Amino acid sequence: MPTYERLKGFRDFYAPEMAARREVIDTIEDVARRYGFREIDTPRLERAEMWTDKSGDDIVDELYAFEDHGGRHVTLAPELTPTVARMYAAKAQELSKPVKWVSTRPFWRYEQVQQGRFREFHQTNVDVFGSAEPEADAEVLAVAADALTGLGLTPEDFEFRVSHRDILGSLLRSFDAQVDVTAAIRAVDKSEKVDEDEYLGLLYDAGLSYDQAREFDSLLDVRDPATLDELTEFAPDAEGLADAVENLRAVLAAAEDFGVGEHCDLSLRTARGLDYYTGAVFECFDSTGEVSRSVFGGGRYDDLIEEFGGQPTPAVGVAPGHAPLALLLERAGVLPDAELSTDYYVLGVGDTRDVAARVARDLRAGGNVVESDVAGRSFGAQMGYADSVNAETVVIVGEQDLADGNVTVKDMGSGEQTTAPVEEFPGGLERPTYDDFA
Repeated sequence: MPTYERLKGFRDFYAPEMAARREVIDTIEDVARRYGFREIDTPRLERAEMWTDKSGDDIVDELYAFEDHGGRHVTLAPELTPTVARMYAAKAQELSKPVKWVSTRPFWRYEQVQQGRFREFHQTNVDVFGSAEPEADAEVLAVAADALTGLGLTPEDFEFRVSHRDILGSLLRSFDAQVDVTAAIRAVDKSEKVDEDEYLGLLYDAGLSYDQAREFDSLLDVRDPATLDELTEFAPDAEGLADAVENLRAVLAAAEDFGVGEHCDLSLRTARGLDYYTGAVFECFDSTGEVSRSVFGGGRYDDLIEEFGGQPTPAVGVAPGHAPLALLLERAGVLPDAELSTDYYVLGVGDTRDVAARVARDLRAGGNVVESDVAGRSFGAQMGYADSVNAETVVIVGEQDLADGNVTVKDMGSGEQTTAPVEEFPGGLERPTYDDFA
C-alpha cells in the first residue's frame, strides 16, 4: 500500500493539540465578542486578480494560484483584508456603521518555512469599517491586548510597536529626490531583518542618495510622542506630515484611555510591508526577543474599500497569527495544556446498555462531556480508556449494582468510589460527583 507524507509547511493537529488551539481561539474570539465584534466567515478561494491587480503578477509566485475548470484565475486566499473589503463593498448600504467583524480561518502562502511561519496558517482577524476616529485604532489594539492577557500573558511579555505610514511617506517625499515611496517603505519594513548596508542599499534603490538614506533613517529614532515635533521641524512644508503626526499622537492617547497605553511603544521603523496600509500601523512582539517574529500586525487601510468598488470608507484591523502566538505563549509558560478532558465516562457491564445510555443522555443534558463504550470492550479496557481521556468521574452501570437499584460513582483523581441510587442519578444535579453521594 502507498504511504503519503504530509506536505511541507502544512500541519496535522491531533485531538490534544487541537484542544489547546481551541482554547486559544475561543479566548481571542470571546474577547472580540465582548467588544461587539460579530463573527463572519469567508470563501477560502478568491479571484487571483484581487492580489495581482494591486501587487503585480510576480506575487503569483507566493500564492497557491491556478486556473479552475471555468477558466478563472483563482487562488487560495493568502490573507483576509481584500476579502473583507470586497464583502463590505458589496453590502455597504445595508450595514449599520461602524461595522465590526471577527473571523478565524486558515490562509495559504507559498513561502519559506520558518519558525512560526507555515504555508498554511491560521489567523483571527478583527476589523472595524466606517470610523476614521483614533478610538477605532485603539479598540482593535485593546482587543488584542485583552486577548493576550486573557491567555495568561503579562505586560512584561509583549509590546505593541506603533507607527504611521503617512509619516514615513511624507518624510520620504520631503527629500529632493525622485523617491519610490512604496519601495522605500518596504525597505523600512525590512530594516530590522537585514544588515545596515543592505538596508541603505534598498533605500538607495528607491531613489534616495546614501547620505539622504542615512538622514532619513536617523529621523526614525524618535521614541517619545512628545518629540514627534522634531519631524515637522525637519520638514515643515512636507504635505500631510503635521496631520499624520497629530493622528499618531491621537491614536496613542486613545490607546492610553482604552487601557493599553502601557503596551504601546512608538516605533517609526515599524512600517508593515503591504501596500494597502495608509495610516497608523502596529505590530506585536515578544518583549524578550526570544520569539523573533511578530505575533500580529495590523493598521489602517482607508483606501481599500474604494478600490473594490465601494464608497470611500475608513477601515482598521489587526490579525493575531496563531503559530507565532503559540511560540510566545510557550516561551512565557502559559501555553494551554495539550491534553484531552472528559467529565464522565459511563461504563456498562453486562446487559445494561439501556440504563447506561439513559444515564449518559441525562449527564449530557446538563452540558457535560460524556463518553461511553461503543466498541464492546471489557471492564478493564473501558477503565483504561477512561483514564486515557482524563475522565474526572466514571459511572459504572453493572448488572449487580442495578439489581440493588444502584450505580457506582468513581472519582478518578482519588480512586474513591461509592454507590448512588440509579433512579436518582443524576437527578437534579447538573454535575454530580463522588462527594455528592459519599
